[in-house]
Amino acid sequence: MSDARKPIAVIAFGGNALLRPQDHGTQEEQFTLAWKATRWLAEIIHRGYELVIVHGNGPQVGNIMIQVEEAITKIPPQTLDVCVAQTEGSIGYMLQNQLRNRLLEEQIAKPVVTVLTEVEVSREDPAFENPSKPVGPYFTAYRANQLMQEQGWLMVEDAGRGWRKVVPSPVPKRILDVEVVKHLVASGAVVIACGGGGIPVYQDVGGYFRGVEAVIDKDYSASLLAQELCADLFIILTQVPQVAENYGRPNQRWLDRLTVSKAKEMLEAHQFPPGSMGPKIRAAVQFVEKTGKEVLITDAEHLKDALARKAGTFLVPDGKED
Repeated sequence: MSDARKPIAVIAFGGNALLRPQDHGTQEEQFTLAWKATRWLAEIIHRGYELVIVHGNGPQVGNIMIQVEEAITKIPPQTLDVCVAQTEGSIGYMLQNQLRNRLLEEQIAKPVVTVLTEVEVSREDPAFENPSKPVGPYFTAYRANQLMQEQGWLMVEDAGRGWRKVVPSPVPKRILDVEVVKHLVASGAVVIACGGGGIPVYQDVGGYFRGVEAVIDKDYSASLLAQELCADLFIILTQVPQVAENYGRPNQRWLDRLTVSKAKEMLEAHQFPPGSMGPKIRAAVQFVEKTGKEVLITDAEHLKDALARKAGTFLVPDGKED
């Protein structure tokens, strides 16, 4: 890192940071939670980092799909890529607005900007042959059958709670707007990018980019973005303060440090569920292997202490256990 360049931190957190299961989902609630989130986001800036933010959008996209279903006889439905773009705009605006206010309050002169980010995926990705990511509301068996016949949706029954649409979740190949993000970060801006994993697009035979009915895991996109930015620290926020071995079992053990080899060993042993910690660990491993830098995994409550290396789990290259 040259003396002229400030270190860069990329942070990824879920959409439930702004829309929790117990919430009504009002704008007021989400603005309030965005304001609370800016407290720990500003802490990263106080630590001397340029900041890039990647947020999730699962609950918010689900709500849009409920709105689409309720208005199906009045307004034409929207494709999933457009729904992702909508949440990139709305969540980005709330975070941008509240973080700008936080920085003004703390007398930090930094612009904040949201980039509507398209992320390229491959149409040859195996995920398109095996859609498995549940999205949107629960339907009755009757309505699910209608949607499968009329819209061509793939639906699965979800643990007795109803039927849900499942879509592909392909691996991100390329962030189309990464040079714009680099320019903004170099200029000193806080950048919100790759929201919800980014808008999924593919390149057709003519070279044109087309939106596709899919969702991209935000942790994988955040890892790819952090690699492209040569980030000095990649932060993944979770619902737990540290990564644990044998989580939820009598022999559970919290981990302060985790090497790439140990993380891979635990993945092979199915220590990390695919619907929660699994993608986060895989995204972290990809970043460390590519850059040789560290990944911090913790929750919002412990982030300040974790930035001071007093909490959280640091995933590190092999040979850096201590």
